[in-house]
Amino acid sequence: MLDHEDGITIVPYDPGWPAAFEAEAARLRTALGALALRVDHHGSTAIPGLSAKPIIDIQVSVAALQPSGAYGERLETLGYRHVLHPDDSFSPFFHRPIHWPHSHHVHVVERGGREERRTLAFRDYLLDHPDTAREYQDLKHNLAKRLPGTTAESREEYARAKTGFIERVVALAVENGYPRDVTM
Repeated sequence: MLDHEDGITIVPYDPGWPAAFEAEAARLRTALGALALRVDHHGSTAIPGLSAKPIIDIQVSVAALQPSGAYGERLETLGYRHVLHPDDSFSPFFHRPIHWPHSHHVHVVERGGREERRTLAFRDYLLDHPDTAREYQDLKHNLAKRLPGTTAESREEYARAKTGFIERVVALAVENGYPRDVTM
């Protein structure tokens, strides 16, 4: 379903998304070597049955976010572009290709840190709670219809509009012992 021309596209779940993640994770592990302590599939494409933007979201956990050149330069060799953002202090963001629409997003986080755990808690909670996942899917469809998503600013507005829902689910997830993988 194309919600807006060249804007935000929400499509039915694609069973090929896990394989697309695995292929990109292998490229990332090769390029980053020992810097990549974890490489996780997250976001809507990691939730079977959930409609999503057809963008593979990947979280790469590293020992330290600084110096960012240690991983940033290696990600650039794979075609990723860093996007300056207020979240850079806890989750630098990269995408490829350079121009919209993107096929992959990479969020770099500190291993064992708050952002790593929050992201995985949200993913794991949605995996275990299909009603909450459907609620999230409905929210995304409604936002994509309302917001054009044709500029970087409007895509950021789309992301911000999901924040309240995400924060509510993360709080609930953490309160209930998520993420599942506690060997972090």
